[in-house]
Amino acid sequence: MSRSERLLDLIQILRRHRRPVSGRTLAGEMSVSIRTLYRDIATLQGQGAPIEGEAGLGYVLKPGFMLPPLMFTDEEIEAVVLGSRWVAKQPDKRLSAAATDALAKIAAVLPDDLREDLDATALLVGPGAEATEGIDLGLVRLAIRNERKLGFLYRDGAGAQSQRMVWPFAIGFFDKVRVLVAWCETRQDFRHFRADRMSGLNASDVRYPRRRQSLLKEWRATLDTPQAGRDASKGTGR
Repeated sequence: MSRSERLLDLIQILRRHRRPVSGRTLAGEMSVSIRTLYRDIATLQGQGAPIEGEAGLGYVLKPGFMLPPLMFTDEEIEAVVLGSRWVAKQPDKRLSAAATDALAKIAAVLPDDLREDLDATALLVGPGAEATEGIDLGLVRLAIRNERKLGFLYRDGAGAQSQRMVWPFAIGFFDKVRVLVAWCETRQDFRHFRADRMSGLNASDVRYPRRRQSLLKEWRATLDTPQAGRDASKGTGR
């Protein structure tokens, strides 16, 4: 591996860590000595990369840093294009447009040869299922990002309706349905709600009392059983 490739890898590793990570951990991930790691960090800092921290305390890359031109392997290009094309076919119109725009931005900063690979990738996405959601998933995603409560009317599989107030923290994208994952104040437990059974969405300004990351971690701990996975795909909401 060339030094330039190693420096790029170091940037990518730092991007994966949201909190300060020790130099020894970084050196271990890159299979280099701790002295080489410190030297590479100093080089990147000298080139303007906003890496904060020091030996003994750990290092973190400030958000928003870009290192153009972007370089991708063939498989990375295929993954980016395939994922963006899939999202672009989803019924969430704002997310679909964002995927198309993001792919265009990536293409704009790629070298010519990689831009040609981006356009010529042979991995295609089939027709998506017909959109049946009666709510704006963009509002749901905004509530998740801002950790705000959501109110809505929910109709279960038997047709019974109930008013819910929830703490939304994730959306599951299945082939035919989108499923909201939330803490339900009515049931005092985690519940899954199919978006096509939700109506009367009320995006509240009230912040829910827990952190989204904490709720997500606790919910994941409940997914150890096969039944939990089946309930998630069905969006029971009961």
